[in-house]
Amino acid sequence: MARQAVRLRQIRSHWPLYLLLLPALGLIATFMYVPAATGILHSFYRWDGDELATYIGTDNFTKAFTDPTIRHAFSIVAILFVANLFKMIPSIITAVVIHRVISDRARYIYRLLFVVPMVIPGMVVLLIWKFFYNPVVGLLNSFLTATHLLNVLVSVNGWLVNVHLADKATFMADRSPAWLGDSSLVIPALIFWGFPWIGIIGVLIYLSGLEKIPKSVYECAELDGVGWFRKFVYIELPLIATQVRINLVLLIIGVLSDYGLILVLLDSSGGPGGAAMVPGLYMYYNAFVKREAGYACAIGILLFFIILGLTFINNKFVRVEK
Repeated sequence: MARQAVRLRQIRSHWPLYLLLLPALGLIATFMYVPAATGILHSFYRWDGDELATYIGTDNFTKAFTDPTIRHAFSIVAILFVANLFKMIPSIITAVVIHRVISDRARYIYRLLFVVPMVIPGMVVLLIWKFFYNPVVGLLNSFLTATHLLNVLVSVNGWLVNVHLADKATFMADRSPAWLGDSSLVIPALIFWGFPWIGIIGVLIYLSGLEKIPKSVYECAELDGVGWFRKFVYIELPLIATQVRINLVLLIIGVLSDYGLILVLLDSSGGPGGAAMVPGLYMYYNAFVKREAGYACAIGILLFFIILGLTFINNKFVRVEK
């Protein structure tokens, strides 16, 4: 009771400061919570996104649970999630290398070089990668042709077809690969996107954890004759486990909800035959192409609970020893 009395006294004495929060809270409620609440409401309606709305109960959710496209979308998400787990490794290694630079000035310059690319709009980066995958003038096919790696891919693909490990010849000597136009190449193209997979935000998060490691820990390790690899395994990696868990949560949210990359590279159909259709893109497709906004809201609610559950599992079982 005493603590509550102190809090009420503080509110009464500082109420003008709390009033300053009202505009921000109002904007957050207007543009975040109200749309989310209306999304929950419209998930129970057959709604075209404009005015036509008919109450249908839980039919949208029943349709979502039985929709084969949804199952296919989550299988694609599973593939991308596993691939992105491995993509976390280069960012960790890069952060450790920068942290081990002896010169403070050089370390600052490296950090600055990682921050500068953040001013480039994300759309520009996506369009550059779309040009990179262009089958006629793209840099990837030009590189494969110049280094004769395309002939190697043709030979390997032909061998896989002969031993019945591949259904068709994806690579042909007289044709440039259509990385974004062939259903069998779309997923490898999405996985290769972002090479060498050094995420700017990820590196900065890992560096923030590495900077907190006391120098005395490294001095003790050097006195014990610990090499560079054992320092990484037994000192640095365990002490940035919190940052790894943070990036893992961001990875779960990003893989399940993000669809901007696929929308720009492959359009709203998810590529040829919907090969790269993910849940977020399928929600967008239903809302703005098929005009089934009520069903799109139901998909969004389903995604919310899946992300919430996976985040809870991550926080519950991926423990960090202090």
